[in-house]
Amino acid sequence: MSSSSRDFIAPRSQWNPVLPGHSAGPANDRFNRSTVEPGPLPSSDADIAFSPVSRLSRWIEQRKLTSERLTTIYLERLQRFDPQLRCVITLTADLALEQARQADKEIASGHYRGPLHGIPWGAKDMLDTAGIPTTFGAEPFRNRIPTEDAVVVQRLHAAGAVLVAKLSLGALALSDSWFGGQTMNPWLLEEGSSGSSAGPGAATAAGLVAFAMAGETNGSIVSPSMRCGVTGLRPTYGRVPRTGAMTLCWSLDRFGPMARSVEDTMLVLRAISGPDAGDIASVPSRLDFDAAASVRGLRLGYFPAWMNETPATEVDQAALETAERLGFSLVELSLPDWPYNSLNLILLAEAAAAFEEAPLSGGLNQLDSETAESWPEFIRRARSFSAVDFAQTDYFRRKVVLEMARIFSEVDLLLVPALRDEALMLTNFSGYPALTLRAGFVQVSEARSDFAPNPAHPLSTFNPPRRVPYGVTLVGPLFGEGLLGTAGIAFERAFDVADERPPGF
Repeated sequence: MSSSSRDFIAPRSQWNPVLPGHSAGPANDRFNRSTVEPGPLPSSDADIAFSPVSRLSRWIEQRKLTSERLTTIYLERLQRFDPQLRCVITLTADLALEQARQADKEIASGHYRGPLHGIPWGAKDMLDTAGIPTTFGAEPFRNRIPTEDAVVVQRLHAAGAVLVAKLSLGALALSDSWFGGQTMNPWLLEEGSSGSSAGPGAATAAGLVAFAMAGETNGSIVSPSMRCGVTGLRPTYGRVPRTGAMTLCWSLDRFGPMARSVEDTMLVLRAISGPDAGDIASVPSRLDFDAAASVRGLRLGYFPAWMNETPATEVDQAALETAERLGFSLVELSLPDWPYNSLNLILLAEAAAAFEEAPLSGGLNQLDSETAESWPEFIRRARSFSAVDFAQTDYFRRKVVLEMARIFSEVDLLLVPALRDEALMLTNFSGYPALTLRAGFVQVSEARSDFAPNPAHPLSTFNPPRRVPYGVTLVGPLFGEGLLGTAGIAFERAFDVADERPPGF
């Protein structure tokens, strides 16, 4: 199957998370990154590789580390560890070394572009890269080579970042399995890294890239960030343009960074924000971020029942205690008992429309369809939805948006169990930003999966149980990513678990 310009053309109707008559986001632009000195450059390549962008960028700016050396470290690690993880679809070594050498020349001549200059990164393989395959992780698109870069890629190139790899995603952005196999979790190699941003999660966790660009429609940044123990930022719908990216669901798709620290996600967000004419949903927005600001007195909302029910753990409960110690004002909230999962009809209908050519041309036959939880089945089912079903669900979506607006009239931020279904539905279908970060560790006795296990392929079990990272999710107001970053940094320091690495990497 080939792709055409239609892949990236949205419908005429435009979805906007901001209610009519309301404004959203900060009044001013402000960006104050941390001022802490990075310390001496480590002697170990692995220690360098696992350092956050906030530190790597200072070493590069101070010329204690060259981009070429850092790029070589990551390229070597990508080649060494990819056979275990299956997180790389295309290694872009020639381009990376060319960009790194150019970055070093510019920095040596006094032309420093900013904190991403010379920093190696990986792109989820649904972002177009000129002359380099962009496969969507799906066999029908395996030989697809775009002629232009996606706007996000253009902006990262302009910031001086160095593209080292196109990273895996579940086929057509579902789960963690693609035409090269299943991408594995560096913390537990017997289980997948979760999807659909499988490669960005695994590569970032294993220290194979400094950061990665990921994408989410309904959980595809949050879930692999949880599974792989990294920090994932899902921006407000409309902040980051999607021009030149695979379309799955026009009114839901978003792109944001995965990194190993909260501040790193803010550094990347600053470079990729802003409207583009190719994405009618992208809008001007401000970013007000101060790494050193106080969180004392901020109203942090939570749903008491969620903290005591599966999938919440003791780590979620401990996070509430941490919030109190940090000076947040905790606010108990409640929600109407509505059928939030019914919102998925919108996702499935839009996905079926985006890939309408696939079932008609037979391309879906090349995708795995062993279970009912696969795109071939989802798309076939979606073709039977009625226009009335879609319109009624869209009406319900507006009720959800109004409910979220009510909640954020009472609080500044939310703390939720990251994988709670209602949390994913509410925040994705209303367009709110979310930050998922490691908060502790839990023990697991069985490998985890995005879907119900297939009896023909039982999941691995462990005795004794295995220790794996576990995160929580903060939800911010529309276009309030700067507030999320400030709160996230406060939590990150208090949790004090971000620096631990997966064994063997």
